[in-house]
Amino acid sequence: MNTPNNKRKKESMERMEKVFVDLLQTRELAEIRVSELCKRAGVNRTTFYANYADIYGLADSIRDKLENNLSSLYQSEIAQGFNSNDYLKLFRHIRDNQIFYQTYFKLGYDDNYKIFTYDTELARRHFQNHFIEYHMEFFKSGITRIIKLWLQTGCRESPEDMYEIVKSEYQGREKFFSAEEET
Repeated sequence: MNTPNNKRKKESMERMEKVFVDLLQTRELAEIRVSELCKRAGVNRTTFYANYADIYGLADSIRDKLENNLSSLYQSEIAQGFNSNDYLKLFRHIRDNQIFYQTYFKLGYDDNYKIFTYDTELARRHFQNHFIEYHMEFFKSGITRIIKLWLQTGCRESPEDMYEIVKSEYQGREKFFSAEEET
């Protein structure tokens, strides 16, 4: 492969992603035009369409990038087949990548995101296999709202504070989620 062209392609994609994320801070997805994005990123429309089918394809690419980035934090756990429920790692990642998480939620990935995995086997044992879907939905909705609120305040509290908040809500219970891809 041609290394200078690969580097140029990567740089173009990074510029388009950055401009896209910047535009999303003040606009809705449907209001963003490829022509304006390309102009601001300093790339041709052909470059855009060589990498993305449309603006929604770019949005999906941003989502995938964040989910893969987050998943890599827990790769050793995934490989070893265990779930540490290390929320501190998650909250640090959110603090360090606030703009991407804000974008992620603004794009409406709340219901289908792959940030949390529900440990179904552990839940079956703990809740005697009753109403697992409801427990899962309750936790996912709660943690999502906590993260959104924290992002709205500019991550004013420390990741350690956020971890303690989540822990205090589930005192005496084993946790069923971690920040890794759903199994």
